[in-house]
Amino acid sequence: MRKLIAILLLLVPVLVSAQFDKYFENRTMRVDYFHAGDASDDTYYIDEVIAEPFWGGSKVNLIDETNFGKYLVKVFDKASGTLIYSKSYSTLFGEWQTVDEAKSVQKSFSESVVFPYPKAAVTIVFCTKSFETGEYVEKYSYNIDPSDKCLIKQDNRHKYPVFEVHKGGDGDAAHKVDIVIVPDGYTASQMSLFKKDCEKFKKEFFGYEPYTSHKDDFNIHAVLAPSEESGVDEPCRGIWKNTVVSCSYWSLGSERYLMTTDNKALRDVAANAPYDQIYILVNSPKYGGGGIYNWYCTGVNSNKMAGKIIVHEFGHGFAGLGDEYVGGAEYNDFYNKKLEPADPNVTTLVNFDVKWKDMIEPGTPIPTPATAEYKDKVGVYEGAGYMSKDFYRPMQDCLMNHFQCESFCPVCQRAIVKMIEFYTK
Repeated sequence: MRKLIAILLLLVPVLVSAQFDKYFENRTMRVDYFHAGDASDDTYYIDEVIAEPFWGGSKVNLIDETNFGKYLVKVFDKASGTLIYSKSYSTLFGEWQTVDEAKSVQKSFSESVVFPYPKAAVTIVFCTKSFETGEYVEKYSYNIDPSDKCLIKQDNRHKYPVFEVHKGGDGDAAHKVDIVIVPDGYTASQMSLFKKDCEKFKKEFFGYEPYTSHKDDFNIHAVLAPSEESGVDEPCRGIWKNTVVSCSYWSLGSERYLMTTDNKALRDVAANAPYDQIYILVNSPKYGGGGIYNWYCTGVNSNKMAGKIIVHEFGHGFAGLGDEYVGGAEYNDFYNKKLEPADPNVTTLVNFDVKWKDMIEPGTPIPTPATAEYKDKVGVYEGAGYMSKDFYRPMQDCLMNHFQCESFCPVCQRAIVKMIEFYTK
């Protein structure tokens, strides 16, 4: 019986990989669209469909069951109606919906979804998570026939060479977490500086657990894409720079929030390498960065906190971790306190069984007082997700809380490892 079970376990990845080969080619289909709306509603408008040369994701885990993101894209085989791919994600537009401006203004943001290139016609369905129920609501569907040569753009507007920063093991993208580093604000004469900064990125990134122990599970690629000018936009100081992906401080009204709305340029540059996660490395000494789940992360190259910015923001973008600090954001109703947040390290105790309850030692009170007695214990400490009341974090200290801390807490580490395994197993 044990021998039979062992044989079946060996066959499972083979069968699932065959499922990939049945429906997909080993490259990417990218759908650009405009996401428009205001604080209370959103609408999707298709822009263009683009063929990209690499698929960086898993060929086994094609259905996303985390539901961490505010949005979900589902891809169905059109002939059979079979769900063949799904991915949850969040966006800058989704965050913009929670700021004051969205109460009185309608805006549109350029966005993209990527999935393995289908062999036959597919229907893609865009879903938005309801704030009231936490369930995904289907908003828009679109049919794509990969044989339609007039529909699908076949060339990349931004082709650049790629510098391989790190290769884990055999480097097979299907079994690695592939990070692509995109430069912003590095001129052609500063590409050597960018390469050095990528090596610093690698050193800092793998200096923190659980990345240290999982170094072989990652590939890091860097696209050598120069900007016309050095530096980055600082709108409130009247500083404007011509850069390749147009990052800017003061995103959504927060000085340190360093993001871009030039989605198409960013995706074009990233497409020069296989990727699961995009990280924009910005040539600036000023503190700043950002990270949005399955969207992109940003961080500066030369601030004294650059290393911690890298891992903190990657915690958002890769593992769906929430901020554990109080205040410091411009958001309105970022979470519904009547629901359990999707973030694996934030709870309202509405359904704590699905969070880190299993990691708490017997006898630890819930909620847990932030006293010396529980200083290094996993518990339920009030204050998280920008809120001082009714939202809780797993530890008193963690890199998702503040940068005086030197490590991720056990709960965040477990969430990161689970995501690594999703991409690599």
